[in-house]
Amino acid sequence: MFIPLYDSNHLRHIRLQYVTFALIAVNVIVYLVTTLGGEEFTQATVLGLGYIPSVVHDLAELSPDLVIIPENLSYLTYSFLHGDILHLGGNMLFLWVFGDNVEDALGHFRFLVFYLLCAVAGAFLHGMILPDSETPLIGASGAIAGIVTAYLILYPRVKIWVLAFARIPLRIPAWIPLILWVVFQFAMIAIGGDDEVSWAAHVGGIIAGAVLVLVLRRRDVPLFGDAEDTAPAPDKAEAPVMPAPATPEPRTAQPPPRWGRQ
Repeated sequence: MFIPLYDSNHLRHIRLQYVTFALIAVNVIVYLVTTLGGEEFTQATVLGLGYIPSVVHDLAELSPDLVIIPENLSYLTYSFLHGDILHLGGNMLFLWVFGDNVEDALGHFRFLVFYLLCAVAGAFLHGMILPDSETPLIGASGAIAGIVTAYLILYPRVKIWVLAFARIPLRIPAWIPLILWVVFQFAMIAIGGDDEVSWAAHVGGIIAGAVLVLVLRRRDVPLFGDAEDTAPAPDKAEAPVMPAPATPEPRTAQPPPRWGRQ
């Protein structure tokens, strides 16, 4: 429906969103490694690192030659795997546009914790709804859903550029496309949408993001901010400039007085 392109939301507390950059880099590197390794290697990686509800819930068992990590770690590792370049590109675009400001509002370390917990929440709800599923869940969508929700709560009135229906460029307040996106996720899980998409993982990330942003944000970061609230803060407070003292003009030397008649 809407593809985010750019926002004019300035950073206030950090100089560089290096956690956001690092997460994008890790996702891209993992995708390249798993793809370049060949089809068999990709399949083995997806089964070994993806989140499989039936395996985690001890309803099925993974072949020993495919076991790479303890099964509970798949609550995290699944989020760094992607099925194809469009899957990866879509998630990374949302992370690029919205992640920097959420990182700014939370701080570097808390943003990383936030991201990972949203990913865990996405897998958790997916597993609760489909506990006997043997299909691996992969993708950063749960974590991205949490970031989108946090941005919506923090900066709903900031103007962002989007492509409406992937064709029409518009500059509109963030709350319009983001609320529609959130509502769409809940609607799809309610009606049982496309089986190839885990709407439950999206909703799990949304719920986690809404709760965690209230707890983890900086104390001086308001909720429902606008563009004025997010303008870049000056490095130093501006002090009134005192006028320099006037330099007295040199006086013309006068001849010494003469007494008596001239």
